[in-house]
Amino acid sequence: MKVTIVMGGYEFGMEVGPQEPILEMKRRIQNLLGVPMASQSLSVFGWELIDGLDMEDYPIISDATKIDLSIQSTHPLDHHHHQQQQPSNSTNKFHITVKFSARKINMEVDATDTVRSLKEKIHIIDGTPIKRMALFFSGNELEEEHQSLSQCGIREFSQVIVYLKTMSRAMADPPSRKISFLVQTSSSLLNAASIPVEMSDLTTVNDLIQSLITRKLLPQDDYIFIHKQRIMRESCSLRWHGVENGECLYVFKGTVSSG
Repeated sequence: MKVTIVMGGYEFGMEVGPQEPILEMKRRIQNLLGVPMASQSLSVFGWELIDGLDMEDYPIISDATKIDLSIQSTHPLDHHHHQQQQPSNSTNKFHITVKFSARKINMEVDATDTVRSLKEKIHIIDGTPIKRMALFFSGNELEEEHQSLSQCGIREFSQVIVYLKTMSRAMADPPSRKISFLVQTSSSLLNAASIPVEMSDLTTVNDLIQSLITRKLLPQDDYIFIHKQRIMRESCSLRWHGVENGECLYVFKGTVSSG
């Protein structure tokens, strides 16, 4: 499909495949415009496209979708003077490798990120439940979730290993509980309304959709729900997605397709 990259008053078309990684798009833009990949931020409808995901992870993107490209201001970088480059506001950002049992992903993080916020970023990219994550670095478990990555000694190109905790059935399946959250509709739906909802955390996304339609809070249609920049699966529960009290789910018209 062909999307349009918009940067200020300038735009250009780009052919992309459904399985094309976001990082590959940034690499192509770097080759075309000379803008460093680390300085690029791509977004659709205000949602940032995350390194580590593919185009098919964003079914709201279709043929002719406009993708906004913003550039973080950085000092011009000359290869011959790389060692003399003065520190800038972006020097806290660096790349690490997150290793799972069968694969690895590369992530950009900030030195001020905490162990908890790193788990949240991994959850957004991978879907691994935060409560089941155990992170290890240099053979030690990162147990203090409030500690920053720099305090843990994590730096550029460090490797963090993700293990899944084994849970007893009582821990893995705690009793259902009521959670209260907001459903935020897009401007094309009900003039961008915020709908307060309270229901069991074992409710599936599909049941949530049907409930809102039955209560006439949403018109009969197909919908995509987004939680923390990740598209939600209709067959999975709110608990599976990690939805907590006071959080906001965003809803758009559309269907998730593999094409």
